[in-house]
Amino acid sequence: DLLADQIIQFSPAMVAVGDKKALQALKVDLRSKGFTGPHPKYFTGASGLEQMARECPADVVVTGIVGCAGLLPTVAAIESGKDIALANKETLIAGGPIIAPLLKKYGVKLLPADSEHSALWQCMQGCPPDSIRSLIITASGGAFRDWTKEQMEKATVEDALKHPNWSMGAKITVDSATLMNKGLEVIEAHNLFGIPYDDIRAVIHPQSIVHSAIELEDTSVIAQMGVPDMKLPLLYTLAYPQRLHHDGSSLERLTLKQLTGGLTFKEIDTEKYPCVSLAYRAGRRGGTAPAILSAANEKAVELF
Repeated sequence: DLLADQIIQFSPAMVAVGDKKALQALKVDLRSKGFTGPHPKYFTGASGLEQMARECPADVVVTGIVGCAGLLPTVAAIESGKDIALANKETLIAGGPIIAPLLKKYGVKLLPADSEHSALWQCMQGCPPDSIRSLIITASGGAFRDWTKEQMEKATVEDALKHPNWSMGAKITVDSATLMNKGLEVIEAHNLFGIPYDDIRAVIHPQSIVHSAIELEDTSVIAQMGVPDMKLPLLYTLAYPQRLHHDGSSLERLTLKQLTGGLTFKEIDTEKYPCVSLAYRAGRRGGTAPAILSAANEKAVELF
């Protein structure tokens, strides 16, 4: 229903769906809503997604596909000379050693479009690379931040999907509950910015106002703040290097009043959240270890 509504509202030139059965169901939905065309060009399956990434006449491709399924379409977009607004962390986690040479070969840019890495990137603007001492990646703590480890052992899917701050898809919301999402983001930050793992720190920040920060060699800390809304990092990435004016109609402005309750930070309890340590281990090991970790996590979430 949602995809049919989006086609009617936005008239996209191209649309990809999972398979031919899904395509038929989509066409039925469109007919039931009175849509008479013109229809977009349709693609089906994983290969169709790659083909669409190659054929679409875009300057920038936003890769917002969940999981490792985002890797090959991203490669296809790079090979066709399109810049990438990366909102799919698994692309760099599973394919980091593949992606970096391709970016250089085809002369395209990869711009981070998720909240934490966009924040780090914004903080780095104007800073010489050798002036950066460490990265600080914030985590809300997810659905279980106020639960004990014993309570978490009895958690249901419904419990895991109750994220306190962000509205996201099911898979990433579960990853946020286990903090595997934060561990994967550490690996992504290492691959994006070339900062050693020993200099990347993840901390819990329940308010989700500070989206990430960098520490400089002179001990200064630069943080990027804003309301927890994915529109902001996407707006920055798509407008880069410009800053577009937003009237606040669909994106809330951060006010000092929202900070009167204080901003709090605390270290991650790796006994309660072992996935974070696991991600650091996989990242330091390198090779295919991050890809294996990401794939195993996808299956674990699916089974859960």
